[in-house]
Amino acid sequence: MIALADEEKTHSKKLVPPMKYLISAGLFILLAIYLASVVPTIEIAWVGAILLLTIYLFAFEVVGVDVAALSVMVLLGLSSLLAPWMGLDSGLVDNRHLFDGFSSNAVMSIIAVMIIGAGLDKTGIMSKVAAFILKVGGTTETRIIPIISATVGFISSFMQNVGAAALFLPVVSRISARSGLPMSRLLMPMGFTAILGGTMTMVGSSPLILLNDLILTSNQALPEAQQMDTWGLFSVTPVGAALIVTGILYFVIAGRFVLPTTKTESSTKGTNPMDYFHDVYGVDYAIHELVVTDGSDLIGKRLDDIESAHRIRIIATKISGEANRVGPGALARDTDIEAGMVMGVVADPNDLEQFVEKYSLKKRAVMRTFIDDLSPLKSGVAEVVIPPRSKLIGKSARDVWMRKTYGLAMIGLHRDGETMREGDDIRNLPLKAGDTLVVHTAWIALERIEKDHDFVVVTTEYPREEEMRPHKIFPAVIFFGIALYMVLFTDIRLSIALLTGAIGMILTKVLSIEEAYEAVSWKTVFLLASLIPLGLAVETTGTAKWIAEQVLVVVGDQPLWVIQSAVAVLA
Repeated sequence: MIALADEEKTHSKKLVPPMKYLISAGLFILLAIYLASVVPTIEIAWVGAILLLTIYLFAFEVVGVDVAALSVMVLLGLSSLLAPWMGLDSGLVDNRHLFDGFSSNAVMSIIAVMIIGAGLDKTGIMSKVAAFILKVGGTTETRIIPIISATVGFISSFMQNVGAAALFLPVVSRISARSGLPMSRLLMPMGFTAILGGTMTMVGSSPLILLNDLILTSNQALPEAQQMDTWGLFSVTPVGAALIVTGILYFVIAGRFVLPTTKTESSTKGTNPMDYFHDVYGVDYAIHELVVTDGSDLIGKRLDDIESAHRIRIIATKISGEANRVGPGALARDTDIEAGMVMGVVADPNDLEQFVEKYSLKKRAVMRTFIDDLSPLKSGVAEVVIPPRSKLIGKSARDVWMRKTYGLAMIGLHRDGETMREGDDIRNLPLKAGDTLVVHTAWIALERIEKDHDFVVVTTEYPREEEMRPHKIFPAVIFFGIALYMVLFTDIRLSIALLTGAIGMILTKVLSIEEAYEAVSWKTVFLLASLIPLGLAVETTGTAKWIAEQVLVVVGDQPLWVIQSAVAVLA
């Protein structure tokens, strides 16, 4: 009974809006009433009230932004039905144009660019871009943010900023997963520099494109001597370059103070998967990159000669001029160690320091060579159990070449309530039914082992391998290039140019139509499409004109810089 009473109290509390919502709602209502008393027409009063409601819903997140936008669109539609009660001759928006936003150039362009971005990501291009950025910038926020920002800013200078942000979103997602940096702290710099990058050329920003049209319209009412020249493609580049450099510097310098960390990210901070293995098995291993220096006593030895003696596991190697050796079939215990070799090592921090000191190795502060292969997105520590009917019973890890054959690097073995680790000769122990192996493995290898009856995989929560289509990279790049060419060098509408690239990727099987639907952020689509009728209402009812007139009344006799500042603030 007490539990039920507590539950009812909790439920009733959820039904009561927080006090800040009630107070802010009251203030917005008072503002709407004041606005109605000063505007010249009832139409402007109603549009102003709906505009204030929209701001309130967005600012205080009473409902989701897409739900708020849809609600506003429905209110505008209902104004036709309720016009007599609202004192209107007709609705605020003609219902025949209420849903024009869903077929607008901007919304269709965004849908198309999201599909194009997903197509490029499916071929692995975005993964390569992410890997390159991580290789150059490492995993530190102060280095990655300027690289991401500069890249997005450059892309945005030649295509719409929303499109550039949507196109680069898969890259940021991969960088976040591989570097461990919160995605929220990478998205804001990307978004702002996408906006600023649009000011680098006359095709990257819709307002700048519109500005040339406005100049031509204004010239019709001006004497020939006072007519203005339209701007060329790179006329705004000096201003745009200054803006984007300032934006990047701001995030580099002030980013640590202003960039957000979402509640989810902050609550999960410190919940490293290794915490579980430390608590259950006493395993406290970290991954590091070691470089074999010239003259090191390690040169000429095999992996098997050093791992057990120093309680370490080498899970990846790289020799200059050769591919990274990671995973099944790539690395074996008879691998020779050479000068200049980079090794990915899993070890207890104390054991690692002793190993580095003894052999005069260079320990890198951050991962560079294996930052992609050994990222949490691609590999990690897992639990695997030997079932009763496994063919591996009675055989040791050395007998079956477990690392080379299965891609499992044993770092611990739990048997009869005791956990043994590397250095306790675990790879020579015959396996028994019920043995739990603590291994470092690539997730793709673990996914294959799940289907192998000789193992029972206990770890189930790990990133699954995406189905990539690298063989489709040629058609993906071709249609992306066609779309970009049409955007830059033809007068065709942006949406048609981008949809050409999107439909081309679907027809050439870069993406299936189902994957194309999944690639679109429908929340964003409904948000933008639902707000377009509000903009139409602001324009057709004279609200925009009235606001402009009020600004001129306030600053009309002021110096030019004051007028410019007022226009900038209003915009």
